[in-house]
Amino acid sequence: MTFRGGRRALAALVALALVVVGGLAWLLWPSEPRVHGQDVAIPVVDGPADDQRVTLDATFYPPASGGRAPAVLLAHGFGGSKDDLRDEAARLAGHGYAVLTWSARGFGRSTGEIALNSPDYEVKDVRQLVDWLARRPEVRLDGNGDPRVGVAGGSYGGAIALMAAAYDDRIDAIAPQITWYDLADALFPESTGQGPEQGVFKKMWAGLFFGAGGSTSPFGGPIGSAAGFAGGSTGGSTGPAPGGPAPTARQVQCGRFLPEICEMYQTVAKTGRATPEAVKLLRASSPVSVPGQIRIPTLLVQGQRDSLFPLGQADANARVIAATGAPVEVMWMGGGHDGGGDDADSDWVRERVTAWLDRWLKDSPVPGVEAGRASDAGAGAAAPGIRGPDVFTVSRDGGRDAGTRRPVVVHATGTAYPGLYGATRSQLRISGPDQEIANPPGGSPTSVSAVPGLGSLLGGAAAGSGMAMDVPGQSAVFESAPLSRPLHVTGTPMVRIKVYGTGEVTLFAKLYDAGGGRPVLPSNLVAPLRVAATEKGTEATVTLPAIDRSFAAGHRLRLVLTTTDLGYATPTAPAVYRVGLAEDALTIPSDASLATPATGPGWWTWALPLAAIVIATGLLLTGRRRTAAAEDGAPDGIPLRVTGLTKRYRNGEKAVDDLSFQVEKGQVLGLLGPNGAGKTTTLRMMMGLIHPDEGEIHIFGRRVVPGAPVLSRLGSFVEGPGFLPHLTGRANLELYWQATGRPSRDAHLEEALEIAGLGSALDRAVRTYSQGMRQRLAIAQAMLGLPDLLVLDEPTNGLDPPQIAEMREVLKAYAEGGRTVIVSSHLLGEVEQTCSHVVVMRRGRLMFHGSVGDLLGVRSPSDGPGPRLEDAFLDLIGENR
Repeated sequence: MTFRGGRRALAALVALALVVVGGLAWLLWPSEPRVHGQDVAIPVVDGPADDQRVTLDATFYPPASGGRAPAVLLAHGFGGSKDDLRDEAARLAGHGYAVLTWSARGFGRSTGEIALNSPDYEVKDVRQLVDWLARRPEVRLDGNGDPRVGVAGGSYGGAIALMAAAYDDRIDAIAPQITWYDLADALFPESTGQGPEQGVFKKMWAGLFFGAGGSTSPFGGPIGSAAGFAGGSTGGSTGPAPGGPAPTARQVQCGRFLPEICEMYQTVAKTGRATPEAVKLLRASSPVSVPGQIRIPTLLVQGQRDSLFPLGQADANARVIAATGAPVEVMWMGGGHDGGGDDADSDWVRERVTAWLDRWLKDSPVPGVEAGRASDAGAGAAAPGIRGPDVFTVSRDGGRDAGTRRPVVVHATGTAYPGLYGATRSQLRISGPDQEIANPPGGSPTSVSAVPGLGSLLGGAAAGSGMAMDVPGQSAVFESAPLSRPLHVTGTPMVRIKVYGTGEVTLFAKLYDAGGGRPVLPSNLVAPLRVAATEKGTEATVTLPAIDRSFAAGHRLRLVLTTTDLGYATPTAPAVYRVGLAEDALTIPSDASLATPATGPGWWTWALPLAAIVIATGLLLTGRRRTAAAEDGAPDGIPLRVTGLTKRYRNGEKAVDDLSFQVEKGQVLGLLGPNGAGKTTTLRMMMGLIHPDEGEIHIFGRRVVPGAPVLSRLGSFVEGPGFLPHLTGRANLELYWQATGRPSRDAHLEEALEIAGLGSALDRAVRTYSQGMRQRLAIAQAMLGLPDLLVLDEPTNGLDPPQIAEMREVLKAYAEGGRTVIVSSHLLGEVEQTCSHVVVMRRGRLMFHGSVGDLLGVRSPSDGPGPRLEDAFLDLIGENR
């Protein structure tokens, strides 16, 4: 045996040992059993006089562990239903809890009208749900009629967790997320401390909330970008059932809200001001109305990207609850009602919430807290410091992973919660002259900060981007000097301003990070305020939005005051004011004690080689030597056959729904569909990256499963290029091929390099590449080994027109050689010129499968000669109707 051969054998043995150990761990590691819920209809009686009978549609999930177990009530978000929490409920039941989910009154299939978590309605309903749990033989009891129970939920569901805890002392622990302390203050904020009576109406959020009538509002928070249990932003319809009676005029205006809530909204929507009656009604459904009554362990999770319920709402809840002596922890997560966030961040929140429930419902209570409830002795006292291990945690941007180039989220933790004013405060000088600004006639055109609901629709990449627009002539700007060193702000900065003029002035204060390009508005947050201006000038102290952000050295902090904002009601009468600084300093809060894990080149420097060894070993053992492992299915010559493919999201909605099609040799197939059609999910299942819930995929007759040998015949580029930035383009391709363990002569590297067309740039570090250069390198990597089936997701992104035309010919020539190409693209003109066949998807379902010519023939001859693919596509998905 040669030294080289011995070394290869040794490497293979080591890799094999790793694979065997990992495989055994995967096989033997205990998994939580799947639990199926039992649908139940629970009658309750509520109303101020206890004379309203409502039926709540609920589902009970018994504990998989058997016997009596602690219970958890899972509450959905606004516009949702119990169905949004199915997966979470089943997971918690598998973790050893008895779980009850329900659709709140006025939502889903529950009867009754929406009362905003009123003590007279929804709170009474939850009390009767606790009664119901106490009668279940699966639920552990602390006493007669007293179950061991916790409540978790997001937004609307988070508020009911807080309100129920205030009115029912049988509840032992709560984990409310992205919710409110004072609903009046949330909808009528005012940043100088005058209260909601002088607040500025959050008209867009209120319109989405009240104006939608509770049917499709995004009020409950985006799923997955908000938090682990914050389900239900759009899932449950509250309108009439299909085939049911037509809605009345009042239902069209107010959906299933109580009449008094509908009337309140219509009044404030006309005037843009909070009436005393509106403030009283909104506060009755808020923890602010029950100070000192929540005295149990509380985990508060609030989103940093949340213009509906910003961080100040959680801060107020934390201080009031901590004043009773109850254990409190505070978490600032990355997402919120404005979207953003990250799947890993949501998973982290889910784990922390579960750990919190375990601590207070399963473990023994801490000293001084009997059965998870604080004594009455501390009620009404001044809020003490909130201290303990990891009582304050903040999600932060950890840059990008050096291997995958994907965003990394890190979590900074502290042993004390400093509140919004920071553990320490410092002064930063800002400057700028007094400036005249105008309120335009009719309040238009308007400046833009956050656009409610937009982040939820566009997803994490767009949400919380920090892009904002201030209209010239309507905005005054004040700036700091360039920072000499980095500055980390954690909390609410403050500034004193001076307003000259006559009458009431409405302003919006924003703090930008200016430097390194277009200024960024952290989390797109703004602080509205009203000032009674005078000719001599009226001073006001403005509390800016709470943020957690690092401002880089060389950047400036920019304060902007505007007269308009798209999300708020503003005066319609034209006017001109003068604004300036009463003090030339920003007060900056910070917390240097927060410990953040290192994010430099760490784990990936050893994880990448280890992963390469495991991948290479898998390919060595099961790759092109097809006799080395058994494969599912008989080999045939059909490159791809998809049969009955279905994949569901966590909330049960189908991303791919019973999809079937077949691709033959020599075809270039275009996979088409609007955003959300399920194209990328289908591609990932093709590659064996995720499991279908139903159906099968066969490549050349072999069924696709993770690690299937037949996947060695597939080359792919999906969801963006990922390279080691410090290596050259050539070295990245060579390293990738070496990791497969296949002979270098099989790589056909020169052909791939010719396809890339990068010239001398191949010998430059990838970090110097443009997006188009990275794209071409990624396509070349997918073509290494000249795979029989090539799958490309948006291959022309970043390419200029000549490069697109060249890529078109490359793909057609590749297929003409007897191979098969699948392209997912939104450039319909390119698909028409490149592809021989198409699959059109809409909402996960197959709309068309056939040749491009057949698709173009779908249109009627009366539509005229020469239809374009774009026209046929829009007709097919219903956008031209």
